[in-house]
Amino acid sequence: MGSDITGLHHVGHVVADLAGALDLYRRLGFAVPPPAYPAMAPREGAAPEPFGAVNAHADFARDFVELASPVRAEARLPDGATLVPLHAPPDVLPVLLDRIATTSANLAVCLDRFEGAHILMFSSADVDATADRLAAAGVRHGGVHTVHRPVRPDLVEAVRYLEVDGERPGLVAEGRVGVVADLDPAIQAVRVPEHPNGAVALVEAVLCAPAAGLDDLAARYTRYLDVEPVHDGPALVFPLGTARLVLLADHRLGELLPGERPVASPALAAYAVGVRDSAAVARHLRAHGVPFEVAGSGDVFVSAATALGVAVVFRQVG
Repeated sequence: MGSDITGLHHVGHVVADLAGALDLYRRLGFAVPPPAYPAMAPREGAAPEPFGAVNAHADFARDFVELASPVRAEARLPDGATLVPLHAPPDVLPVLLDRIATTSANLAVCLDRFEGAHILMFSSADVDATADRLAAAGVRHGGVHTVHRPVRPDLVEAVRYLEVDGERPGLVAEGRVGVVADLDPAIQAVRVPEHPNGAVALVEAVLCAPAAGLDDLAARYTRYLDVEPVHDGPALVFPLGTARLVLLADHRLGELLPGERPVASPALAAYAVGVRDSAAVARHLRAHGVPFEVAGSGDVFVSAATALGVAVVFRQVG
């Protein structure tokens, strides 16, 4: 019987300045719409103010890349950002506020560690079955939650997910790791833009760790994914449908991406998106003043030093 995990759902890049990160991602060639900020009035009669956490997505047909940031009073709102006042029944509101506070606090913990990729979410065809399997395997998690996201005025998406617990609820050593129900293709089709860089999918996440801890990390992800890794050069690879998770010892990252070193360990050091034409990506980056490198594999990549703490790889597919 195969794993209930169907692929990568999204990676999340946690940033201090969402407005600046949006500008970077647009120069990288991603079409990312302005974010909507959750908002509440600080006191009766006052205007709603942003609070909690905010995100924006570069969407593809089956997955996406997320930009996420804890809301901070001093941070500037990106151009075009909107405020969405929070409404919930009285019996639901305290639970919702608690989840928002936990998410915001966890993002702040991640950001204090370093700016970069801290979120790794996998897709499941049956997230309830995944929750049961993880519990049976001794993996602690917070249970399956449901949140609702507006897609357009007449369409709301129900997102069902779980987060793996480490020393903090919802956080393990490398960040926020969890499982989300497969995206609804009909709903996702409403969101997916034509990205100027030709990106069509999230195809890889690269997780680095000290060499001495790599076997333990692999054992942990074997439990999470119910998939055995295979060796591919210096890496351990978990095949996940059309995507893959790559585990790599810190000192060997430069063998895949010349000049790269993880900014911390363990950490998501890189992610890759599939593109139609690597040469077109290179032309786009050059035209927008973004420095890039070319790996021995032919992949174009933007270094972590340029891309706010995570290397962004463009891999020609199809």
